[in-house]
Amino acid sequence: MNTKMHSLRTTQFLPALLTSLLLLGGCSHQIAIGPLDTPKRVETSLNAKKSAYVMTDIDRAKQVHSEGGGGDKVNYFPYRDLEKSIRDAMRAVYSDVIVVKSASDIETIKASNVSFIFTPDIVTTSSSSSLLTWPPTQFTITLSCVVVDANGMEVTRFKVSGEGKAEFSEFKNDFGLAGRRAATDVSEKLKQAIQANALLN
Repeated sequence: MNTKMHSLRTTQFLPALLTSLLLLGGCSHQIAIGPLDTPKRVETSLNAKKSAYVMTDIDRAKQVHSEGGGGDKVNYFPYRDLEKSIRDAMRAVYSDVIVVKSASDIETIKASNVSFIFTPDIVTTSSSSSLLTWPPTQFTITLSCVVVDANGMEVTRFKVSGEGKAEFSEFKNDFGLAGRRAATDVSEKLKQAIQANALLN
């Protein structure tokens, strides 16, 4: 085959190859990012006050898409998956924790004798350096909380961030492993942030 013919065939082949790669890439994969572990509840060291967090069915149904590897994306439900991270972090601090649909649900809050109501806002990012595999190898979760008292007056606000990393050899069937490690990290940091804030004691 002469050089001119080889060059022509290569030129004809490249567009087809690029099209195939584009078709193969850009997929979206479902993962779960629930925590691997959460803070332990020690009954003898709990704050006697009761608290609540805001979580609605609309929150739980929110789906997020973020970056995976190989040009693909991953999708997950951050509020639904991270509710355990939030609830268990609060249960490691307070004697009783309930969930409410709104911080303005005064009737439920008063009836439950709740002192603090936490409204979480969750932002996530993910990424992977791999060009061949899609599960994210790096994951971050930023959890911002506005806290009000039983009368709806703001007490404080704060932000914590959790990070998780995973290598391809660790994934096996747990493709959200980096996210699950970030969820574990953010749960522990949430507990610590609450304990460290004098306004929440």
